[in-house]
Amino acid sequence: MDPEAGTNRTAVTEFILLGLVENEELQSVVIVLFLFAYLVTVGGNLSILAAILVEPKLHTPMYFFLGNLSVLDVGCVTVTVPAMLGRLLSHKHTISYEACLSQLFFFHLLAGMDCFLLTAMAYDRFLAICWPLTYSTRMSQAVQWTLVAVSWACAFTNTLTHTIALSTLNFCGPNEVNHFYCDLPQLFQLSCSSTQLNELLLFAVGFIMAGAPVVLIITSYIHVAAAVLQMRSVESRKKAFSTCGSHLTVVCLFFGTGIFNYMRLGSEEASDEDKGIGVFNTVINPLLNPLIYSLRNPDVQGALWQVVVGRQSLT
Repeated sequence: MDPEAGTNRTAVTEFILLGLVENEELQSVVIVLFLFAYLVTVGGNLSILAAILVEPKLHTPMYFFLGNLSVLDVGCVTVTVPAMLGRLLSHKHTISYEACLSQLFFFHLLAGMDCFLLTAMAYDRFLAICWPLTYSTRMSQAVQWTLVAVSWACAFTNTLTHTIALSTLNFCGPNEVNHFYCDLPQLFQLSCSSTQLNELLLFAVGFIMAGAPVVLIITSYIHVAAAVLQMRSVESRKKAFSTCGSHLTVVCLFFGTGIFNYMRLGSEEASDEDKGIGVFNTVINPLLNPLIYSLRNPDVQGALWQVVVGRQSLT
């Protein structure tokens, strides 16, 4: 090992991201598709955010959390896709060690925030349907901001823990990452020191980050389902299931791909399967979220129409 590696704890100063495809013609297709997906994702999520801001009917806790989710989706896709497109256009597939750790830090910060925010949204639906008379008190603005602040604190603690733990590993070659962005499972495979503690940490913290929110979400929706089934009005049932259905769809997509990606310890090789999951986590989920929340929601659709045509008020 290089003598300087002992002081820096790493002989690798940069990684080579192999990307999604090796064929140059297919790379051109990837550039077009991902650029289009990025623009649609950013445009869609910012439109949702603008609709929530301009329409008074959407100034409710549910849409407050949805607005935060839109900001997270924009951030998540921006952390990974523009850098990938830049490497494809410049034909330079390297990323510095520091930039790789920074990308990993911000990606896990935003993904972790997603976990807790989706849990807060489930709690909001639980209060709105099961405790309607005291809902405004139990979900006051102070409570909303507290939930968001606690979510940021937990997500920051999670990503800082993983980033610091990763920085203690030695990387002395090879430095080829079989992915299009820096992530923990792929970097573990390149370390020339033991990653057993890092993998156990990923499993343990991941179990808390995913397991606790999933349990809370399931518990919330068990109570919600019981309350909805007791409603006499068919219209009330449809409205309740509509708002809850959108959220549950996003939860299943997000947690399903996340758990599959990070709970598989002991994998020897990065595969195309990992890249597919990465595309789902970083591009498809943020792209689908605005569609899922607006497709069957007349309030959001009306507000979006107001934003597009520039009307001052809705009838």
